[in-house]
Amino acid sequence: MDFRWDLLAEYGPFFVKGTLLTIGLSLAGILLGTILGLFIGLGKMLKKKVYALPFSWYITFFRGTPFMVQILLIHFAVVPLFLGETNAITAAILTLSLNAAAYIAEILRAGIQSIEKGQMEAARSLGMNHVQAMRYIILPQAFKRMIPPLGNEFIVLIKESSLAALIAAPELMYWGRAMQGQYYRVWEPYLTTALIYLVLTLSLSYLLSRLERRLATE
Repeated sequence: MDFRWDLLAEYGPFFVKGTLLTIGLSLAGILLGTILGLFIGLGKMLKKKVYALPFSWYITFFRGTPFMVQILLIHFAVVPLFLGETNAITAAILTLSLNAAAYIAEILRAGIQSIEKGQMEAARSLGMNHVQAMRYIILPQAFKRMIPPLGNEFIVLIKESSLAALIAAPELMYWGRAMQGQYYRVWEPYLTTALIYLVLTLSLSYLLSRLERRLATE
């Protein structure tokens, strides 16, 4: 196999730009998805089913349909409906956030429900209202248990960001496909992108494992 290092040197700046955009898209998806997922998870836990039903439908839709379909639908239908024109980066961030929120909502719900009911009762007996009990007693304990599944979801989100190339968002995979299309080479573009994604996911796994160990000692 004749590996063309000169092609990597030529496309190196593009891979750097694509990697930075991939990181940006992933961070935006994680941040917005976590915030939205918290509200959706709490909404699904509402005692009245009529109020909890829309949140359940949301989770079912985004967990039950392919991410590729979601990003195409949002890019070509939802974003133009509200902005009047398509925007690949906006569509990518929106899709990543909405998709992540559905999974994070279930992780948060499971984490909260794993805490013994006596914890809430004890907090209420001390004079806390429901919001205060959730903020100061339940969520801090649940968060420690949610770190492993949340970490897995964040890693999945980084890899799913590669599908933004389908709508021409100039992230990492976009430039890998551009290099392959220009030179009709396979090893150089796709092996490079694979290694960069591997570095990103392993780095995140390392940071999350350190956070988990630190919280375990507190």
